[in-house]
Amino acid sequence: MSQAPGSAPVGVVVAVDPDRYAQTVDAMRRVGLAVTGEQPVLGSLSGTIAEDLIPLLTAVEGVESVDRERIVRLPPPGSTPR
Repeated sequence: MSQAPGSAPVGVVVAVDPDRYAQTVDAMRRVGLAVTGEQPVLGSLSGTIAEDLIPLLTAVEGVESVDRERIVRLPPPGSTPR
């Protein structure tokens, strides 16, 4: 599925039913998820998807939760806080 114009990709972390992991991942790819990391034993994966497609991703059977990736940047050791 191609990305809609103007819809920026966002990073997501998805929890899925571990007993249906492979089928759920295939269905999420068809919705538009580009998988960047898989943890089948834990029943989770990470990827990117157009922001406006997140509702479709959450509706996939076997998806338990979808969370946006959060990036935390720490200052280098020894630097002074601003």
